[in-house]
Formats: sequence, C-alpha cells, structure tokens
Amino acid sequence: MKILFLEIDTEAQWALASPGPAHLAAYIRAGGHRAALRRIPLGANDDDILTAVNKEHADLIGLSLTARQWPRAARVAAVIKAHRNTPLIAGGLHPTFAPDSVLCQGAFDYVCIGEGERPLHDLLDRLQSGPGAADTAIPGIRTPRAAPPPLPPPEPDLDRLPFAARDLMDEHWGVRHLSTQRGCPFPCTFCAAPAIGALYPKAAYLRRRSVANVLEEIRALAASGPLSYLVFLDDTFTLNPAWVAEFCARYAAEFTLGFSINARVETMTQERVEQLASAGCRHIIYGVESGSPRIRKAVLKRPVEDRQFEQVFRWTQQAGILATANYMLGIPGETAADIEKTLALHRQLDPDDFGFFVFHPYPGTPLHRLCRERGYLPEKAEEMPLQEGRSMLTLPDLSRAEIADYYRRFGALRDALYRDRYGG
Repeated sequence: MKILFLEIDTEAQWALASPGPAHLAAYIRAGGHRAALRRIPLGANDDDILTAVNKEHADLIGLSLTARQWPRAARVAAVIKAHRNTPLIAGGLHPTFAPDSVLCQGAFDYVCIGEGERPLHDLLDRLQSGPGAADTAIPGIRTPRAAPPPLPPPEPDLDRLPFAARDLMDEHWGVRHLSTQRGCPFPCTFCAAPAIGALYPKAAYLRRRSVANVLEEIRALAASGPLSYLVFLDDTFTLNPAWVAEFCARYAAEFTLGFSINARVETMTQERVEQLASAGCRHIIYGVESGSPRIRKAVLKRPVEDRQFEQVFRWTQQAGILATANYMLGIPGETAADIEKTLALHRQLDPDDFGFFVFHPYPGTPLHRLCRERGYLPEKAEEMPLQEGRSMLTLPDLSRAEIADYYRRFGALRDALYRDRYGG
C-alpha cells in the first residue's frame, strides 16, 4: 500500500516540510508499505492539487496538521474528496485535539490521535486486506462512525524506531534536521506538549534516544550526501545534563559540524553553555514569551525571573553562540503595560535575533480552554485562517488594534537590527 503525504504550505515554500510524515514514512516502509510527499504551495488551484495527487497513485492520502494549517487543509481535502475515492487521514497536533471538527468537515475518513507510527501501519495493513477491513476499530484511529478506540502505548525505546525518511523532509543546502526526544516535562499553558503527554497516563511519555543512536544517524547523514549544518528540533535540547554532557564530548571528538538547538534558560548553566560551544553549537533559540513576570508566572506557568534570562543570554553570547529570543503578543490577561515590559526586557537581553508572534490558543492547551470559557474566541475559530500580526481573540484589556500596533513595533525593531547588521 502507498500513502501520499501532502504538505500544506502556509508560508514560503522553502520552509521545512513537517517532520512527522518523515518519521511515519520510515516506520511504514520498514513494514513493507510505500510513502511519498507532495507540497501544496500557497498559489495552487484545484487543478494543481488534483494533478499533484493523481501523479502518485496512492491508496491513502495523509495530512499532518497544525492549527495554522487546518483551515487551508480542509479546503484542499474537500477538493480531493470531490474528485477521488481515495481515503484521507489527518494526523498531527490539530487533529489529535480537535478530531470531531476534522471528521465533521466531511472529507476525512480517519483521524490519527497521538503518535502515529503503529496506528498508521495497522491502518495500511487493514486497507491492504480489502474493502471493509479497516471498518473495525484500530487503536489510535478515529472514524466518523465509531466510538473513539483506545490509544496504543507509545514506543518506549526510541532507538528502535528507524531514522527519518529524508526524502520527505524537503531539506536544502546540506542542512539536516533531527529530533532526539519526545515529550516535555514542563507545564506551559500555551503549549500542546503537556497535553500530548496526558494522553498516555500509564506510560512514561518523555523519552530520549541514546547518544550513540543520535551519532549513528549523523554518521549516516554524512555518508549519504552533503552535510553542512545540523538543526535539532527538540523543544528543549538541554533537559538532561548528563545526556548533554555525553553528547557534547562524543560529538566534539568525531565532528566539527556546527549545530543549532532550542533551550530553556531554566536548564542552562554557564558550564553547560561552554560545553555546547566547545562541541560546535552555533545558535540557541530561547523562548522568552513575555517580559512581564506576572504573565509568565500566573498565565503561562513559566516562573522565570528577568535576571535569569539576562544571565543566560550573556553567557550564550560570551561563549560565541548566537542567541535568539522568541516573544508572544496578545496573551490572555496581558495589558499594554505588560508588552512594554517585553520591549524593555528585549532591550536588556539584546539578542542577536528575535522572533515575535501574535498568540493563538491551540486546541488541547489550558489557554485554549480558558479562551473558550471566557468567550475570547470567535464561535468558529478552528475554521478561521490565522492572519500574521493579527489576533482573533476579543480580550478585555488589550484590543486587536493595540496588538497589531505592537506587532508593527516589533517588526520595525527587527528591520532596524537587520539594517544595522547588513546595511540597506
């Protein structure tokens, strides 16, 4: 059986394809099935979509979706369903936490909940058995007509999973992207990671590959083609100090390749920063979220002091590592005075680069529940496309116009940073 994954672009097509299908493809290929990927660029019309799908002759069409991708994905799926009998399956964060709205849309035959390797493999096996074989319950697979089945336990040993199928990741220029762990122990109210872990109450969802297994994949990448840089996709690469120390020592002994990570300042010490720098780390992205201690502690459940951010950013830059800060605007409970504190903290941190995003509550998160309960979200929020720089929330202490104005201010700051650095 063959599955065709569709990458639903919501921004420039050079962006990395969703890594989920690459991991699923590797797993189902090991079980005897086939997989391919096609991107659906922003300018694609109905004929373009159908041409891309028809070229692959797939038995199943899969879409791995975030909330940002869902409104466009629903339209793409409807086009396909109107012209083909091929079954469609949706997986990823949005379908996992909003399966009913996905199935009610009418184009999807299946929704995969949580980790998808085993459920997708089982579904393809059933489809291969003939008509009707997939109608009986498959753990982890929802259908429009049946009660939700139980979830299969997550794979306890990530070293047993095959390496990601690189032909589905659409990587360029020798830059390769790796994941070393699944799960997160932090209770951030804006993030889906804690909610995913809660799907598996009887299992230890936080798991990490061994250092040996990660190095084996890097060797395979080096042997298979150009390799210029590594980007580790883990939400928090620095969770386990012993793992990080072992990785840094063994990586530095074998490779001179630069790499990037995501980290939290709570997990960083000066010694750890220096370990990473010595191993080849060239860039660390830190989630700062808000400059308001009140918002971080009471709303986001991130009890970090400003001085801790300042200290870690200083250590990072002194070690020769580029430091990027990420901020959110329009958080429930936020006021204009809180965003002014974010601007003030930004000036104190003086990061090498920064990202800024208008907050959107994702299904499955505590802040999504709060926004729904307090009436901040529009009635059919899941169907509305997310607009860059604009909030869809109706907040009591911060208007949409104020949020958009602050978004423009952050944009002007970044433009000025780039002009000072690169000219123009």
